[in-house]
Amino acid sequence: MSRLHVVTGKGGTGKTTVAAALALALAEGGRRTLLVEVEGRQGIAQLFETEPLPYEERKIAVTHGGGEVYALAVDAERALLDYLQMFYKLGSAGRVLKRLGAVDFATTIAPGLRDVLLTGKTCEAVRRRDKQQRPVYDAVVMDAPPTGRITRFLGVNEEVAGLAKVGPVHHQAQAVMRVLKSPETAVHLVTLLEEMPVQETVDGIAELRAAGLPVGNIVVNQVRPRLPGEEQLTTAGARHDGIARALARAGLGGARRGGRAERLVAPLLDEGREHAERLVLERGLRDELHRQQLPLLELGLLSGGVELAGLYRLARRLRAALDELSAQQARPDRRTPPAQRTRPHGTHP
Repeated sequence: MSRLHVVTGKGGTGKTTVAAALALALAEGGRRTLLVEVEGRQGIAQLFETEPLPYEERKIAVTHGGGEVYALAVDAERALLDYLQMFYKLGSAGRVLKRLGAVDFATTIAPGLRDVLLTGKTCEAVRRRDKQQRPVYDAVVMDAPPTGRITRFLGVNEEVAGLAKVGPVHHQAQAVMRVLKSPETAVHLVTLLEEMPVQETVDGIAELRAAGLPVGNIVVNQVRPRLPGEEQLTTAGARHDGIARALARAGLGGARRGGRAERLVAPLLDEGREHAERLVLERGLRDELHRQQLPLLELGLLSGGVELAGLYRLARRLRAALDELSAQQARPDRRTPPAQRTRPHGTHP
């Protein structure tokens, strides 16, 4: 199973929320996970209702069964100082460079360097071992940049390794790429059943595959619950009079032409047609996602918004979906294709 889970998605799809829920889900049963933020937005701290994250690994949550979630907000400047100390033993000289503004200058004029530092710090956590040579973290979850730049963000180490042919920079970049391109890593893409997010997801999958980066699951977020009688929406217009009589029996006025109940029918039918058109669109978008031949996980829309209790509910749903997916993949005679949609029990509130 993968140990580095990179979560990306178009802005507004709930990428950070899904990353946080995934860290909680993977920590269940007494495991320890690290949730890494690389964009400096402090979105993780807001979700967990805690103080802004410092540049150190801090426990922010416990899960069912004694699991622990730690979090880290990677700061490029601090990571560069760590790097200078690790490979060049600069010590106090590195702090002098920071005071002079040299560190900020280096990470600003070379955005590729920032990405190298951010991915490098994350991969170091994946590789880290305790005194018994066991992984310190059972899983590391990265709340990564959006889909539009994820391939460049993850692939920048390969560019750096090609530019720096020898030395610690070359070896560090190569070590990071070995982790990112190994079965230890999975890049998950979060989307909504809307045209632009789905198209960006499809494009992102193609770019990741072309770069040789391992693609994990597609997570469809904020899925609306099915409503009773949806299959009848397309033919509801033919039952105008019957709907008016039903509204009248419910005490909403008269069913005769011009009556209050009768006047309600037209706007209700308009809403029904819009909903039916939305269902057709969503069906087509699901089909497009299925064609990517990847596992498809669906998470229902949280009725109360994303607060801490809702985040834990989402984590339980995601854990159920992952367990169901693992069970499907473990069956030697399974008939379920890789793109089988997995909907956890109780998806909808």
